[in-house]
Amino acid sequence: MVRSCGLLTAQKEPVPLKSIEVELEVRDHVATVVSTLNYKNKENKPLEAVFVFPLPGDAAVCHFSAKIGQTQIVAEVKEKQKAREEYDDALSSGQQAFLLEESDQSPDIFSLSVGSLPPGESASIRLEYVTELAVQADDGLRFCLPAVLNPRYQTGSGVPETSLSYTVPYSLSFSARVSSPRPISKVESNCSLDPLQYLNTDQTQATVNLAAGHKFDRDVELLMYYKDAHQPTAVVEAGQASAEPGSLVGDPVVMVSLYPEFPQSVMSSCGEFVFLMDRSGSMSNTRIRSARRPHYIFPVLLRILCYMNTSSRDKSVEYSQQTMKESLKKVEQMEANLGGTEILEPLKHIYSQPCIPNQPRQLFVFTDGEVGNTKEVIDLVKNNSDSHRCFSFGIGEGASSALINGMAKEGGGHAQFITGTDRMQPKVMQSLRFALQPAVVDISVTWDLPKEVSVTVLSPPIKTLFQGQRSLIYAQLTGQVGAAPSHVVPTRDPLLQLVSLQEASGCWLLDPALATALGKTSKEVEKSKPEKVGCLWATVLALIWLHAFKMDAKDEWELLAMKAASWLRAQNAPCVSECVEAGNVLLGSSVKKEALGL
Repeated sequence: MVRSCGLLTAQKEPVPLKSIEVELEVRDHVATVVSTLNYKNKENKPLEAVFVFPLPGDAAVCHFSAKIGQTQIVAEVKEKQKAREEYDDALSSGQQAFLLEESDQSPDIFSLSVGSLPPGESASIRLEYVTELAVQADDGLRFCLPAVLNPRYQTGSGVPETSLSYTVPYSLSFSARVSSPRPISKVESNCSLDPLQYLNTDQTQATVNLAAGHKFDRDVELLMYYKDAHQPTAVVEAGQASAEPGSLVGDPVVMVSLYPEFPQSVMSSCGEFVFLMDRSGSMSNTRIRSARRPHYIFPVLLRILCYMNTSSRDKSVEYSQQTMKESLKKVEQMEANLGGTEILEPLKHIYSQPCIPNQPRQLFVFTDGEVGNTKEVIDLVKNNSDSHRCFSFGIGEGASSALINGMAKEGGGHAQFITGTDRMQPKVMQSLRFALQPAVVDISVTWDLPKEVSVTVLSPPIKTLFQGQRSLIYAQLTGQVGAAPSHVVPTRDPLLQLVSLQEASGCWLLDPALATALGKTSKEVEKSKPEKVGCLWATVLALIWLHAFKMDAKDEWELLAMKAASWLRAQNAPCVSECVEAGNVLLGSSVKKEALGL
């Protein structure tokens, strides 16, 4: 059975989608997603419509609104039964009503009953949610925007229908803004992107857009890479001035990102490895072939281990040359011919087997879809978390993030999403390295803060830590947070700093303060300077920096830039072109002389 997503009628037929607009803001490891989806009822009769959409399993919805015609309704949180009763009462009295609910089977599927959609009427649905981004094997942060009309599979599905390949009759606009304490090295995608645009000289802020003409016929995957990714960072967000001090919204909150490093001497050298393979119909052809590959990798690398099981055995056997050959033969003969995805019963069988003394159990689960009992599966993993660790792999674009992330989180392991064969090997190798490490327990965090500041940790305690795996801690800061310690020098906004350095005539002087505002040293600025220029060189650099990295704030500096360009033209100097060329090399930009008004 294929689960439909989007705006659906009571008969599960899709209401025509006209356009999708998505704005993504990434702050270090956390993403805020704002999606607006526009539909239109082209029938000559009203439709009782339900909006069904997938979300990351750990996402928090912070805004939901729907507009039908001129009617605008914003969702508010209420007790489930009371909300259903109010919705039914409103419909029976002929009023417009909306009901947003989380699926009882899976936490990453939400449904919104929008009531009656009149003929010829349009519906606009706006969703805003916040989610953490998973770290991939190559240190990239993965964001996935699911195609809401893309079929996804659940228990009972047979051979899948052909994926969408026709011309999609709607448009998608997608823009992303990324900021981090560390420089952003690159942004990649499985779809075509416009060039990355940096917003400042230290490259800690950037924007990128999906290339025009893209059809939303598949998931859009974005991978963001930071320099010095393994360094710990802290991001502080100020509280709202209008909120009451001491409240969660009124106080500042901090997100601490940790990448622990452990000595090689603590690596484990034994264990029981169990591989559970999804052989449902949706895993046929390339997916089952791709999923076999990790099983070829593991036997080669696990020669130091003791026991293994490929889930086709009744129990684990001691690892040897003979058992390795037998396992490889069984894996080679695997076919995706077992109908729908069913994970719960195989897990129950695995957990019913006694653990081998002194051999930590490591469970690896490979699947491409979703199940109708996601919460039950995750609860089962959680209830057995004291006896094993669970490493999960989502293969292809239809894998449920709630299932994959939930199993790994509750099983103290690690989740991986494999959307192409190119990155499969390093991802499997990363999980293997995690599995070879002992679980780090009894983790505590000490906060070194001024006496007038107290901290309340908001996130659950960290249960496990792996080398090279990110862990996030959220906390609320209460007290005189705004009073910086005397030994801390506040960093100034480089734009304000640059503007404050402009002379009354419109030029900039060549001094250390200018170099600092540009994110360079005085030595670098002086070394790149063409011969026999001074203020001319400094003014050209300032103009290039503004046009290359601060176009989003053009309203704030446009008049100042016009005055500077007027000053430069008055100098009638023959070396302006040379200065522009050298300035672009120094600042890593490509601003044309004409764009500067010269």
